[in-house]
Amino acid sequence: MVTASVERRLAAILATDVVGYSRLVEHDEAGTLSALKALRRDVFDPLLSQHHGRTVKLMGDGSIVEFGSVVEAVACAVAVQKGVADHQTGVSPERRIVFRIGINLGDVVVDADDLLGDGVNIAARLEQICEPGSIMISGTAYDHLQGKLDLPLEATGEQRVKNIDRPIRAYRMRLDGKHSGIPTAQPSANGSKPSIAVLPFVNMSGDPDQEYFSDGISEDIITALSRLRWFLVIARTSTFAYKGRSTDVKQVGRELAVGYVLEGSVRKIGQRVRITAQLIDAAAGSHIWAERYDRDLSDIFALQDEITASVTATIEPKLLAAEGIRAGLRAAGDLSAWDVVARGLSHFWKLTAAESEKGIEILRDAVQRYPDYAPAHSMLAFGLVISAYVGWMPADRDAASRLARRAVELDEDDPWAHASLGYLAFTCRQTEESLRHFQAALDLNPNFAAAYGAQGWALVFDGRSEDALVNFERALRMSPRDPLNGFILAGISAANYFAGRYSEAVEWAAKAVELRPGLLGAHRVLCASLAQAGRIEEAVSALATLRRLQPNLSLSWVQQSVPYTAKPMKHFLEGLREAGLTA
Repeated sequence: MVTASVERRLAAILATDVVGYSRLVEHDEAGTLSALKALRRDVFDPLLSQHHGRTVKLMGDGSIVEFGSVVEAVACAVAVQKGVADHQTGVSPERRIVFRIGINLGDVVVDADDLLGDGVNIAARLEQICEPGSIMISGTAYDHLQGKLDLPLEATGEQRVKNIDRPIRAYRMRLDGKHSGIPTAQPSANGSKPSIAVLPFVNMSGDPDQEYFSDGISEDIITALSRLRWFLVIARTSTFAYKGRSTDVKQVGRELAVGYVLEGSVRKIGQRVRITAQLIDAAAGSHIWAERYDRDLSDIFALQDEITASVTATIEPKLLAAEGIRAGLRAAGDLSAWDVVARGLSHFWKLTAAESEKGIEILRDAVQRYPDYAPAHSMLAFGLVISAYVGWMPADRDAASRLARRAVELDEDDPWAHASLGYLAFTCRQTEESLRHFQAALDLNPNFAAAYGAQGWALVFDGRSEDALVNFERALRMSPRDPLNGFILAGISAANYFAGRYSEAVEWAAKAVELRPGLLGAHRVLCASLAQAGRIEEAVSALATLRRLQPNLSLSWVQQSVPYTAKPMKHFLEGLREAGLTA
């Protein structure tokens, strides 16, 4: 048997398509085709030539382009997104053409003028999960960019994409809002809150007896999501009308007037079950989040509770982030109360000093513009407390307290308001009051991962390490990619420190610093843990790094500003003193 030789080469592949193309064509076919042709002529083609790109194929609204260099491919993608936005200045948002772009560096198969293989397929799949107006880059492409381009790249972890067996490491590049656009979202059913529909999970087991389990998962998630104050969740009676039907997510979005759709499946094999879930932007049809859970069926009800808690806790920050992106791409005059809060949170959740300040400024504006809107008050209170605790800004406990209590007056069922009051009590070393407020938040939303983490911090600062670890581990299990997880990792480090497990404390503190380099508390725990572990030289080096980040650091500052109670404080100061910190 003779096998024909196959020509292969390494190439940087750029894949792109138009967000909501069918909607645009349905609204104005001639105008859309003409505008797309003009963009290709005036923006795409000149930039491809400038960056030495070759169009491999055009596919209606999409294209595949080959580059000899990843640097050229990414630079071209950035220029394209900016050029497309600039070219459409004055075009109404509902008619604006917005692109998604995926880039991969990989091995391709040459077939005459065409290119085939995983190198191309991965770029196309990354484009499909990319946010409108943004760029998604594979890990292999990212590795070749180091030191060559200074770009705002954010790690998204390993992504599972269609028809690719292995997970793909990916990085997201969000461009400045003035340089990109986004179609108007599907209207929320109540005209203000963003909305989500949970479709009945599909039973793929071939066993009708498992139908109750897949239905139970769907119903529990609907109930759990209904506890979130941010979102309107469509009732079961409406979403279960789609059970057994082949559905198009965009059509579901239009029919139920929702911005987001959660769908999933359940497959049972013997005593194992695989559950998948994916969150989709209903307007664009793009994936925001997807996860797979493989579990034993030893206790079916416990499993149902575990999956429900994990999905719900993970979805909340993903939805908030998606809403922040939407709000950030709209004109200030078009923003509702929710939009202003979402825009503020999109900055704050980046958890840096500069972004925190920017987010708080926007949330202050939200409170002034919408004095009776509870989320504006509760999230500004939360932002003020966290920013002061981390050390990004001076503490203003009176203002934070007024805001949090006002939020409770406006909406006593807002869990973030109770969480803010819990943090305030925590920073004042009032452990029991702090725990009471955090429990109130959890009573309102049992899947509130951030509140479990906050409970952990209140306990660890009181020296109750083992109880704290239970809360930290639950928070991580519920929301493994939560923006606050740097705090959780630092908390696990502190809990191990006070339990005398210094090597474990060093490991967890190092993870926290790697995840959030600007998290001063994680650096402080790392210094003390290294010193107590006898690694004095490393402790001195870690302290030097911390001093660069926090020039005003001293033992007296720690005693005044870090809310450990008496016994843990003494132990903590011993570690910092051994690392070389002075009064």
